[in-house]
Amino acid sequence: MSDPIPFSTALRERSSRAHSSSEHSGFMADLMKGEGTRDDYVALVAQHWFIYEALERTAEQMRNDPVAAVFISDKLTRLPALESDLEFLVGPDWRETIVALPTTRAYVDRINDVGATWAGGFVAHHYTRYLGDLSGGQFIGRLMARRFGFDTNGIGFYLFEDIADSKAFKEVYRDQLDAAPWDAAEQERVIDEVLLAYRFNTELFDDLAAAKASQVA
Repeated sequence: MSDPIPFSTALRERSSRAHSSSEHSGFMADLMKGEGTRDDYVALVAQHWFIYEALERTAEQMRNDPVAAVFISDKLTRLPALESDLEFLVGPDWRETIVALPTTRAYVDRINDVGATWAGGFVAHHYTRYLGDLSGGQFIGRLMARRFGFDTNGIGFYLFEDIADSKAFKEVYRDQLDAAPWDAAEQERVIDEVLLAYRFNTELFDDLAAAKASQVA
């Protein structure tokens, strides 16, 4: 009898198609190909602020949860970097300027809901965002820096200065997923929540494209 597949492996395999679909959405694909504008990038950063404000606020609520607390690390915190990026990109009045798009509002509502009641759901969103940031996000940051002439200002979100070895960090995170005390039914719920997070991400890119089109029209 073969050994059971580790949960982190099953999670990665089951969500790989949703992950790929999100990464290759029209808005993000244009930005990555150099066809997007600086304004497009700023619009994306603004939506990230709403998402990470919710995620990191709920992380504080989950710090005392024995399951969720294992995954929470101050080394991952992105909100201060996002705020510095927005001040650089938009100006000191950025808080009065940015507006959450419909999918962002739904995404934030979901993070708030699971962050208050369900450790597995919180971890699903935490995993989807932060492990993505530590993987493809690093490439995106370098690409945006070259595209728009940034140094570190404007791409601080993608710079994890407190994590010396992102690969090792991700390996530990996956070990923690494998060690989480979830039965098969709970593991399925967590995977479903990860798929929902990817769907929110894809639909957010659709919202960004629609908002851009409405400005051009």
